[in-house]
Amino acid sequence: MSDDPSPSIPGRAGLDALPGLTFDLDLLDGSLGEAAFVRPIVEAAASAALLETIARVHVPMELSVRIVGNAESQDLNRDYRGKDKPTNVLSFPGIDPDGLMDAFDMAEAGGPPVMLGDLVIAGPVVVTEAGKQNKQVHHHLAHLSLHGVLHLMGFDHIEEEDAEEMEALEREILAGLGISDPYALPE
Repeated sequence: MSDDPSPSIPGRAGLDALPGLTFDLDLLDGSLGEAAFVRPIVEAAASAALLETIARVHVPMELSVRIVGNAESQDLNRDYRGKDKPTNVLSFPGIDPDGLMDAFDMAEAGGPPVMLGDLVIAGPVVVTEAGKQNKQVHHHLAHLSLHGVLHLMGFDHIEEEDAEEMEALEREILAGLGISDPYALPE
């Protein structure tokens, strides 16, 4: 039996595959469990999303993830999206996605690290949604973490074609982590 309390995520590369990444996790809400449980899930999902979308793993870059309660999520969702309710994940890009490649070029040439941005995940929303969708909480957390990172990398789901592309990428990345299709209809 392993001392690692986190669920097993097959094939998770984690942060070792991204030596240039500085990853910060603030666990401000305990509804998802202890940091020893949450951190490896978020790290694996974020790493997998970054590895799929960038080729320069040694470039200095920074990503921050905050796990918050419903009140903070609702405040941010209202203030930034005009929706007065908590939401599962919010993405705040550090750089406009159109400028990401230039930022990577500069960082690779010795400039400042690429500020990927911040993800804010509402722990209670993740738990509630996982229950309603009959999903394992750690699988739903992994999905939302990589979904948020893809937003930071410029993906969106506003237009149907973009949504299909983003969802296909999410399915592929999650499959690599041993997590089933989050968009599949329940049997």
